[in-house]
Amino acid sequence: MASQQRLTLAHYRTPLTNDWCPGCGDFGILASIQMALAELQIPPHKAAIFSGIGCSGKLPHFVNAYGIHTVHGRPLPFAIGAKLANPSLTVIAVSGDGDGLGIGAGHFVNAGRRNVDLTYIIHNNEVYGLTKGQAAPTMRLGMKTKALAKPNINDAVNPVALAIVSGYTFVARGYAYDTRHLKELIKQAIQHKGTALVEVLQPCPTYNDVHTKEWYGGEDRIDPATGKPIPRIYKLEETGYDGVVKTGSEEEVIEKKARAIAKAYEWGDRIPIGVFYVNPFVPSYEERIAKLAPSYLQAPPALQPIRTRSLKPAADITPFLEELLIR
Repeated sequence: MASQQRLTLAHYRTPLTNDWCPGCGDFGILASIQMALAELQIPPHKAAIFSGIGCSGKLPHFVNAYGIHTVHGRPLPFAIGAKLANPSLTVIAVSGDGDGLGIGAGHFVNAGRRNVDLTYIIHNNEVYGLTKGQAAPTMRLGMKTKALAKPNINDAVNPVALAIVSGYTFVARGYAYDTRHLKELIKQAIQHKGTALVEVLQPCPTYNDVHTKEWYGGEDRIDPATGKPIPRIYKLEETGYDGVVKTGSEEEVIEKKARAIAKAYEWGDRIPIGVFYVNPFVPSYEERIAKLAPSYLQAPPALQPIRTRSLKPAADITPFLEELLIR
């Protein structure tokens, strides 16, 4: 029997031309997702990518996989529904900071409570890029970009901290211009069994003239000894930081969460990226359902035949529903 063809990066590209602004961090996020899928050898027909509204919403158009461009703030419920219907799918949801943490904030929080096995990628550029640069929920109080007439008067949401207290069992942060590192974070998130968040710091060259590529790279502060910039971004794994829960005890979980939240609030001269928190001991939502209804994982709805040869409905989820009944 002929060996299966090895999938390459080309298998995850589409012929569509993306229309993001030159220098947009979305390009790096797209490349990182494509590289992650290729390196994990996930067949395109086994992956589904969901998005909402905003510049990030266009991403599924450029990945050769199932792509579902949903409505504003709703990629997570669509993604959760698809994963529960077909647990064999690799499901990725993508949102901008406004889409995911503004109108979609309720879905963001409750996804953590469920722990469905999917990956959620938040593009964080602190602005509503598609609608001309208004302050997004991640923009800090008092910050003023060129698109704002006055400084921002709302405080900021911290995606990493919010994910940890909401129950996400894998929480990481990447940087859009470090695609190799971001690719590794996305691979780990996909391989994790549970709801994984990857926040991505993503400069917007059009509307955010404060936190730019040059700012993250420290080009506004030069080391007098070397004459080189002092980058603000640093990698947690290079400092010995370990956010992985090893025993699953309540004491360890609380301690690891507290450390991760403290790290999440580092900002300014030092900004950490990498894996903040991982808890492999929390059962996934699919596993919880299977305990109530053992037939679920054997015959989830999407893997049942839809119709007979005579076009009559064939799917029968009655046994599954019977198992869920409380008698």
